[in-house]
Amino acid sequence: MQTGYYAAAAGMVTQFNRLNTVANNLANVNTNGYKQDNLITGDFMRVYKNSRDNLPDANNTSKASAFYQRALSGVPRIVDSYTNQQVGTMQKTGNPLDFALSKEGLFFLVKTPDGLQLTRDGSFTTNTQGDLVTKQGYEVLDRNKQPIHFSLQNSVITADKNGQLSVNIPGTSKFAQSSSLFIAAPDNLRALKKTGDNLYAYSNVKSLKADTASNGVKQGFIEKSNVNAVKMMVKLIQANRMVNMYQKVMTTQMNDLNQDAINKLASTKA
Repeated sequence: MQTGYYAAAAGMVTQFNRLNTVANNLANVNTNGYKQDNLITGDFMRVYKNSRDNLPDANNTSKASAFYQRALSGVPRIVDSYTNQQVGTMQKTGNPLDFALSKEGLFFLVKTPDGLQLTRDGSFTTNTQGDLVTKQGYEVLDRNKQPIHFSLQNSVITADKNGQLSVNIPGTSKFAQSSSLFIAAPDNLRALKKTGDNLYAYSNVKSLKADTASNGVKQGFIEKSNVNAVKMMVKLIQANRMVNMYQKVMTTQMNDLNQDAINKLASTKA
C-alpha cells in the first residue's frame, strides 16, 4: 500500500474530529453558559518537538532517525484540546431566580447523582419542596454545601454581587439575609471535564472553598453561549472541504496503485 494513502486517511480522520467538535459547538449555540471546545492540530514538526525528549534513542544517530520516522506521522493530527472559558453575552431576563456570572473562571456548585459538580448555567428554579435547583433538577448549593431552600412566603428574593441571598420578611417591607450561593473559582481550569447537562467534573471539587468576594453575580440575567455561530460555520465549511480533498487524494492513490498492479501483472511473462 502506498504511504500517501495512509497519510490521506490520517488527515481525513483529523478533519472528522474537527467536524464533530464544530458541530457540537453549533448545536449548543443557544445553551446558557456553554463554552466552546477547540482542537489543536499538530504537524510533524510540532509532534516531533513535543516527543523527541521522551524517545528511547539519543539524538543525531541513524537508529534514532529511523525510530522518529516510524513513530511520528508526517500528517496533521489532533494533539490537544481545550475549552474556551471566555464569558458569553449577558441577557437580561428579569427573573429573580436567574443568575449570571460576569467573570471568567467562576462556577456554581450543584449536587448531582454523580456527586458535586460545577456549572455556569444559572437559569434556576424551585422544586416542589422549595429548594433552588437547575433545569435538570439538581440542587444548587450554598457556601456550606447545603441545599438552598425558600418558603412559600418568600415572594421576593434578591442577591448581591457576591451571591448573598436575601428574602422578604412576611408582612413587612424589610429583608433578611438567607443563604449564599456557593461561587467556586477553581485554580486549574484545564482540569475541568465536561460531563453533559452543561456540567463540569473537577477532581478537587470537595476541597473547593466558596469565593465570598467574587463580585461577579448578576441577578435577573443569564449568560449565553460564547460560541460565535458565524465563525463556527466557516470552520465547518473548511473542515468539510478538507475531508473532500483527502477523499480525492485517497481515490487517486488507490487508482494509481491498481493501475500500477495491472500493468505489472500484464507484463509478467510465463
